[in-house]
Amino acid sequence: MEKTFDLIVIGAGPGGYVAAIQGAKLGLRTAIVECKEVGGTCLNRGCIPTKAMLHGANLYKEIKEAERFGIFAENVSFDYSKIMEYKEETCFKLREGITSLLKANGVTMITGKATLEKDKAVTVTQDDMVETYQAKSIILATGAVPSKIPVKGSQIDGLLNSEDLFLLTDVPQSLVIVGGGVIGVEMAKVFSSFHTKITLIEAAPRLISKFDKEIAQSLKMTLKKQGVEVFTSSLLQSIEKEKEGLKCFFEENGENKEVSAQYVLFAVGREPNTRGLFGEGVSIEMAGKKIAVDDGFETSIKGVYAIGDLSSDIQLAHNAIAQGVRIANRLGGGNSTEDLSVIPSCIYTNPEIASVGITEEEAKNGEIPVKVGKFIMSGNGKTLISKDERGFIKVISHGESGVILGAQLMCARATDMVGEFTIAITNKLTVNDMLKTVRPHPTYNEAITEALEEVEGQGIHVLPKRKRL
Repeated sequence: MEKTFDLIVIGAGPGGYVAAIQGAKLGLRTAIVECKEVGGTCLNRGCIPTKAMLHGANLYKEIKEAERFGIFAENVSFDYSKIMEYKEETCFKLREGITSLLKANGVTMITGKATLEKDKAVTVTQDDMVETYQAKSIILATGAVPSKIPVKGSQIDGLLNSEDLFLLTDVPQSLVIVGGGVIGVEMAKVFSSFHTKITLIEAAPRLISKFDKEIAQSLKMTLKKQGVEVFTSSLLQSIEKEKEGLKCFFEENGENKEVSAQYVLFAVGREPNTRGLFGEGVSIEMAGKKIAVDDGFETSIKGVYAIGDLSSDIQLAHNAIAQGVRIANRLGGGNSTEDLSVIPSCIYTNPEIASVGITEEEAKNGEIPVKVGKFIMSGNGKTLISKDERGFIKVISHGESGVILGAQLMCARATDMVGEFTIAITNKLTVNDMLKTVRPHPTYNEAITEALEEVEGQGIHVLPKRKRL
């Protein structure tokens, strides 16, 4: 096997494998090193399996409630093992596709644990074998691993992280989820749909604290409606083993509380995966737990780059992908047009949640003059046809120029529709620019027009506000 390359990518997650393929397309002799499966956490233990399970959960719920549409289904049930098989089949097909793409583009695939050594050498260990490779440029793309809270009892059996949860062969009877971020609320949605008793404990005053306040409040109500017990402003104190499971002790607004469950899931975020990444004598600048990089994602070692969860505050697969493509284009002489300052965020609950740009609250804190348009989806024909959960689309525009600054959506197909606002913000489009588009009827998408019209209070399917006498 060849030992010298133009580019070595360490980590075959979304950012890594895309960077390797793009580099190879541009003529770089490229190798990629992965100690597990291609696709990384996103494909194997994160985004894709979670969304597959959410799809199954939503389908099960929809069939059970089909009577609303005049359709009757008796003795509706689910087989968890079959759901897991469906999840694994989905992941397998995507892995096979990635492997085929890497091979077809001439990327050398190396299996093993990679370590960055001095002078841009990379050692790869597999079993008892150690091989050394050399590259002109190296991209570090090893992603992140689940975080834990250092509380008493955090090492006992029965504690799970988001990756462990996919290894369970049976649906938990009860589950305490510690953490009300994206992972926590999506898992609450999945397992509450499969009749698991869910208790969610979040330290912050609200769930998904980085999202719009109104969305967070609506999500809390939606979860409670689905039978999830939600505690915010609550700090986990300790965990104890019981005969039938685990007991969590926590404090809510100064009041001591406790709850028991079969399992406890830690969904308190993820931290950069740098364990074993650096060899003896390799000194690289860090920014806390993250690897420090410049505007071009280059580390303090010239020719060594770090992307995705290793170096970014935004831990999203599409962010890592864009960064990987940017570096590969730079190294191979390609053209990059991505605006990496505008990254949308999505949550796949029901209804879906999506956000891009700034929120109304952030605009206020930044003393930015804004106008806000909001459309309640109960006035949308497609939403009524589908009997979807009540939601809304909110648009934030600059108060003087009309330029779109942000959008928050909580409705069916929100994760698909947010792309339209991402394009608008990236290209500095105004409300009037977006209103030039005629959107088809009946669609969820036509609600975007209503929200834009409401910036000036002109929404056609919105009741006019009563004038004060």
